[in-house]
Amino acid sequence: MTEFDPTPPRRNFYGRRHGKTLRQSQKGYLAEDLGDLRPRGITLADNPERRPIDPAAIFGDDRPVWLEVGFGGGEHMVAMAARYPEIGIIGCEPFINGVAMLLGKIRAAGVTNLSVHPGDARDLMDVLPDRSIARAFLNYPDPWPKARHHRRRFVTPEHLVPLHRVMAPGAEFRVATDIPDYMRQTLEEVPKAGFALVSEGPEAWGDWRSTRYEQKALREGRVPHYATFHR
Repeated sequence: MTEFDPTPPRRNFYGRRHGKTLRQSQKGYLAEDLGDLRPRGITLADNPERRPIDPAAIFGDDRPVWLEVGFGGGEHMVAMAARYPEIGIIGCEPFINGVAMLLGKIRAAGVTNLSVHPGDARDLMDVLPDRSIARAFLNYPDPWPKARHHRRRFVTPEHLVPLHRVMAPGAEFRVATDIPDYMRQTLEEVPKAGFALVSEGPEAWGDWRSTRYEQKALREGRVPHYATFHR
């Protein structure tokens, strides 16, 4: 008889994990580059006891660490790494095609201050120490437009509570979306998790790097909105 586990299964806040067939060059990036960029001790297989990891071990020093939840094709993440070489950035993305695109951009840009977790951001947050993240980004997350799927969005307590735990006091949390109802839910739920709203509107941040998803939204006539919170 199997022991009953009262922990409910996690709902995915992201969609598919695979898309079009990868190009040969992208397969090469995954085979040759991902291993060195991947943080250790994140997955259940690597760390079943869920022991806290040391972010300093990822980048080799005690530099500030930023987190990007769902980096898409990696445009924003690589731009931030190039602009802020003194920062270490960990990106999480379960969509393997996006991971392959990011790896290609890392090669082209020559940035060395990135770490890539090709999976669920919650697995990383599970093992990050308290107050270890200085800034977090949520750019154009999966909108889950149907009302019955809103509980799958990242901006729910299931994700925001652990995010709040791992962020340092005063740390900044940025959210960008072109979906009005997603921003509505963001403005409702993020403060409940302990974050203070700083600003929200159609003006992007001064160091913002537009993504492919934003460009698609603009072509289709949707207006991006940007919100800034402090922990």
